[in-house]
Order: sequence, then C-alpha cells, then structure tokens
Amino acid sequence: MIKIFQYECKRLLWNKFFFGLLLVILFYGWQVLNSVTILGVSHTAPFSPWSFGDYLSRMIPLLWIAVLFFLTFFTSGKARRVTVLTDATPVAPGRYALARCAAALVGTGLLALVCLIEAAIFYGRYFDWYGWDELALPALVTLIPPLMLALGSGWLLGRIRSYLIYTWMLVPFVLMVLPLPEFLGLLNGSIFMDRPLTFDILDPTFSLPIGTIVTQCVLFLIGIALLMICPLNHKIR
Repeated sequence: MIKIFQYECKRLLWNKFFFGLLLVILFYGWQVLNSVTILGVSHTAPFSPWSFGDYLSRMIPLLWIAVLFFLTFFTSGKARRVTVLTDATPVAPGRYALARCAAALVGTGLLALVCLIEAAIFYGRYFDWYGWDELALPALVTLIPPLMLALGSGWLLGRIRSYLIYTWMLVPFVLMVLPLPEFLGLLNGSIFMDRPLTFDILDPTFSLPIGTIVTQCVLFLIGIALLMICPLNHKIR
C-alpha cells in the first residue's frame, strides 16, 4: 500500500504539469496580493481575515482545477488500460483507489500550502506582519470544504465518465458571476466583501453567519462521503 502511494505521489508531483500548475498559481496569487489584497477589501486592513479570505477565495478556482487535473491522471485512457492490469494483481483494487485518492489529496494540500506561504511572504515583506493565528479560521473554512468537495466529486465523476471532470472544472467560474445568498457566500468569496460593510465599524472582527458555517460543513462531509465510497466501485469507464 505504501509503495503504491509513493508511486502515485511521484507520478502526480514529479512532472511538468504539476510544476506548470505551481507556477501559474504562484504568479496569479502574487498578482492578487499586489493588486487587490494590498488595498484591503471593504475598508479592512490588507492583513485582516477579511482581506486574507478574499485572497484565498480568488485562488479557489485555480486550486479546484488543479485538484481535478490530478484526478485526470487516474481517469484518462492510459489509466483505464493500467486498471486492466491492476485488476489482475493480488492487491485489492480498493487499495489502488485509496492510494490514488491519498496522492491527489497530498498534491492538493501542497498547492494550498503554497498559497499560504506566498501570502506569508507578502505580509512579512510589505507589512512586517506575522499574526497568522488570526488567519487560521478563514483559511480553514475557505480552503478545506471546497477542495475536499472537488476531490470527492471529481473522483465520482471520473469513474462515471472521464470527460465529466473537465466540465466540472468550470463550476467555480460560474459561481463567481452568480449573485449567491449569504449562506453560500464562501463559494464565490462575496461574503468577504459584503459582510464587513454590514457592521458600523471599520475592520470588524471576523465572524461568519451560522448558515455559512453549516454550508461549509455540509460540503466537507459530502466530499468525505464521496471519497469513502471510492473503493466500492473503482472502475473507470
């Protein structure tokens, strides 16, 4: 199992496509930080949880695409041919599925970590600010639920039809242009720009409505549930 996991990680992370995604994320993230975050959103400080959350929400579409792109390594025509061989081995097919899910999760975590490190460098360089404990909550609620959902749903769609993954990549871009209600505001980042303006003070303390928190928890649990059923039907069509 460990050897399979190591092989899948190497296949995902040690290739030109991963480094290409990494460069795109670094470049776009630095542009967002220098053109949007540095000004602060909705009259908040650049290093406030609101501005930081806005930065992360702008990174979500690229991270979403990266997650689904990882899964294409397991749903392509080549992957289907390899599946025929792995089905003939004494190793349980579910273990291959779990190893691949874990490798995709590692790749996703690394790219998310890159976004956080880039923001840390930005805040340290321009503001000499290092209060990262204040930004832990917006990082957790903004990044983890949608990326877990992308991983779980992408795995399911890839097993149904491999090309559905590419269509699913468009979801965050569609959400960005929709006028979502507040409880869905973390799906397109609108809550980070709208909610601070509802308070009577500048740069209010970071807080989220209970509906928003429930929504993020539901998305996270759905992603987990979809990943848990992946060993039950690993075949790719």
